[in-house]
Amino acid sequence: MSAEDSVGSPSFVSDHGLWSDEQFAVAERIEAGLREVDLVRLVFPDPHGLARSKTLTADAFRSVLRNGMNFSPGPFVFDTGHAIAVDFLGEPGIGVEEISGAGNFILVPDPLTFQVLPGPGPRTAWVIGDEYLRDGTAHPLSSRAVLRRLEAEYAGRGHAPVIGLEVEWYLTRLLDGEPGNAGNGFGLQGPAPRAAAVNAGYQFNLDARYDSVAPVTDPLALHLLELGLPLRSVEHESGPGQVECTFSPMSALDTADAMLLFRTATKRWCARSGHHASFMSLPLLDSFDPSGWHLHQSVRDTATGRNLFAAEGPAGGLSPQTKAYADGLLAWSRELFLLSVPTVNGYRRLGPRHALAPTRLDWNEEDRSAMLRMVGGGSGAHIENRSAEPCANPYLALAGQLFAGLEGLDGAAEAGGVPRAEGAAPALVPQSLAESLDAFRAGRAERLLGGPLKACLVKLKESELRRFEGWCAATGADPGQVTDWEQREYFEVY
Repeated sequence: MSAEDSVGSPSFVSDHGLWSDEQFAVAERIEAGLREVDLVRLVFPDPHGLARSKTLTADAFRSVLRNGMNFSPGPFVFDTGHAIAVDFLGEPGIGVEEISGAGNFILVPDPLTFQVLPGPGPRTAWVIGDEYLRDGTAHPLSSRAVLRRLEAEYAGRGHAPVIGLEVEWYLTRLLDGEPGNAGNGFGLQGPAPRAAAVNAGYQFNLDARYDSVAPVTDPLALHLLELGLPLRSVEHESGPGQVECTFSPMSALDTADAMLLFRTATKRWCARSGHHASFMSLPLLDSFDPSGWHLHQSVRDTATGRNLFAAEGPAGGLSPQTKAYADGLLAWSRELFLLSVPTVNGYRRLGPRHALAPTRLDWNEEDRSAMLRMVGGGSGAHIENRSAEPCANPYLALAGQLFAGLEGLDGAAEAGGVPRAEGAAPALVPQSLAESLDAFRAGRAERLLGGPLKACLVKLKESELRRFEGWCAATGADPGQVTDWEQREYFEVY
């Protein structure tokens, strides 16, 4: 195979009008500076939100930048344990003919995401790509394309979403260098890395607890800033070695791109020092507490810069648009919950045994057991959705929020969110992947995702759930407790 065979199609970007003037201008600057780069890691988010990549030489990337690169659809057909969930050799059943026979799609770098990674070794750049069919249309299974469409819908109304990240994760110490390949295969994940806690935990925000993680997290913080990520704070949470990172507000697409880079870079950085970073919600390690991902969101009027969630006048408070947006989030919460909590393990956090977990489909100004928390006033007024798990696909999780919120702003959401009888307690958030999958399958998610991506996600999650339930039945494991299956499935890859 020649080098040209890996190139998507000559002049693919220009022929199909895929870039803005800004992207073309940035691409020219990238081309001029490629002599200062050795390797380029071309990345895209798969349906699970994991970064899939190929590493190119700088010369090869010079051709790929404007022409795209052929890429296998494998990341679209494997579930979280690398089991084939979409039959690409037969009838895929998701409405994308190009998946049949594992035909390639074209991955086009987005110049606006190009950056050189700091650190020793070969001078390596990172760039996120967008997936296209060979006719130049956005790939129907592209999660980044879904979020782009939502941003465009907001822009068409003169609005811009503003998103803040608050992410919890675990820092652990690796005990050995075993690769975890024993018994591994398609849908058969080998043993998880053996790891130990870095401290005893359970002294919330104690400075001495932070001291025990600081030799890793302090240089990590500087590394994240060098990457251009708007890191605001790093703190020690409750669990042993549980860390929380917060970031300044960004646009929706920038936020999802930042989350993809943050998780990838954090895992890579910690591994260099013999540690392991995991965004799995509740690892199977003694006394660990679940990790969550809180999405802070508001909407700005692009003409005036005004926060739509801020009430006008000296009294301050929250505007009617805030309630409308929240009604949208609640009205669509069950149907789209799978996008925020997509794994078996993510539901370990959402039961009443965890006092600070968001267990109710409701909103409140300060009650952290409600899914939605109204925060602040004036220009800083926003909604915090506390339901997501840290390993969710950031593009789909954000798109689900923005879609539901826009339904509320447009008046299309059912008034009051999830309906309930007068005086009745709010409904609980879904308590299992099976419950969320049922609601997603029966719901209207195709309005957001399109039919093919909804069908693909159903097949991926059905496969994951079927393997989990089969393992529990075969081993006699208690599905009500974190299992070794979950540790093997999620701890290393997420």
